[in-house]
Amino acid sequence: MSRRLHARRAEGVDKNVWVEFTKLAADYKAVNLGQGFPDFSPPKFMQDAFCKAVSGRPMMHQYTRPFGHPRLVNTLSKFFSRIVGHEIDPFEDILVTVGAYQALFSAFQALVDEGDEVIIVEPFFDCYQPMVKMAGGTAVYVPLRPKADGAILSSGDWVLNPEELESKITPQTKAIVINTPNNPLGKVYKTEELQMIADLCIKHDMLCISDEVYEWLTYDGSKHVKIASLPGMWERTITIGSAGKTFSATGWKVGWAIGSGKNIKCLKATHQMSVFDCPTAAQEAVAQGFEREYEVLGTPESYFKQLPAMLYHKRNKLAECLQSVGLQPIMPEGGYFMIADISSVKVDFKDESSEDEAYDFRFVKWLTKEKGLATIPVSAFYSPEHSKQFDKYIRFCFVKEESTMEAAESILRNLRQ
Repeated sequence: MSRRLHARRAEGVDKNVWVEFTKLAADYKAVNLGQGFPDFSPPKFMQDAFCKAVSGRPMMHQYTRPFGHPRLVNTLSKFFSRIVGHEIDPFEDILVTVGAYQALFSAFQALVDEGDEVIIVEPFFDCYQPMVKMAGGTAVYVPLRPKADGAILSSGDWVLNPEELESKITPQTKAIVINTPNNPLGKVYKTEELQMIADLCIKHDMLCISDEVYEWLTYDGSKHVKIASLPGMWERTITIGSAGKTFSATGWKVGWAIGSGKNIKCLKATHQMSVFDCPTAAQEAVAQGFEREYEVLGTPESYFKQLPAMLYHKRNKLAECLQSVGLQPIMPEGGYFMIADISSVKVDFKDESSEDEAYDFRFVKWLTKEKGLATIPVSAFYSPEHSKQFDKYIRFCFVKEESTMEAAESILRNLRQ
């Protein structure tokens, strides 16, 4: 009998919706509203900062402090201390990572043990579940559900049921994972919703891993609130952030985890045994970006004002287009994405090879292959036990150039035929 040469933690985590649908979009040369990245450049002040860093002193090309470039962690500390309402120690309470993705991985590896249960609020960014599994934990799912009373028009109409959430908590529950603003839904959790989660975390002695990479992208007066700022939550929250989403520079791969030193110390151990260090020049440039924003925050000069103002118009234009062709958009309160109900569109898929797949997967493949528009099926953001309830939605990314959006809108308007 041959020996099993792979580790069990790698079993069942090899499939990835992004690999599959990115390849499909490329193969069919489709207009890509699938992947969540801007197809435009970061602001000029960030580009200038990066160029200055790489053309500057020799140490910008060498290792920096493994847990975060000193200039960057000092800036993040100063910037977020006033938002959280807690003095953040730059060298104890912050870990800089290779994007928010590695911050999440470090958190799960450092905090989740064999046998621990982790509650994941659905819809969820699809890496949470496999990361919990690789850490030896068990994912437990609680979905945001559309309100039953009337038309569902906004992501704010999707809510957590407090009784359903608490019913999933057991003595083995270690943590709850939330994402606000949410990908793919665009929901921005209200203070009272976060307080309900915080109360349960304190009552049951749980951690909260809060993925807040879209924190500056809110619309229609929605306000992003950090759960770590609520009473009793600083000591039990890991807040995940992303310079890629903050400054439209996803390829720089600079992220961070912020929390109490005793928790971040555990993440540092995971970090130093995996990537060890992050690119110095990119961290230097991000530090300069936050230094600038600290001075102009709340003014028209702030990129944190300019970017959501630009995306607000793209969001509204996409929603108008979707409505005009009979799709029902769920207006996002924040983030990069908009989901739409596709149940009113009748399609003859013809592709028998996909007939065993979820409806939204089949629809996205048809839309990509036959119409040249790439999107993402929303059931990919749900557990198997709940995915069937939400397989009539697809996700659009509207953080794109005008030319990209216009090409997509042209395809969508032709759907009427």
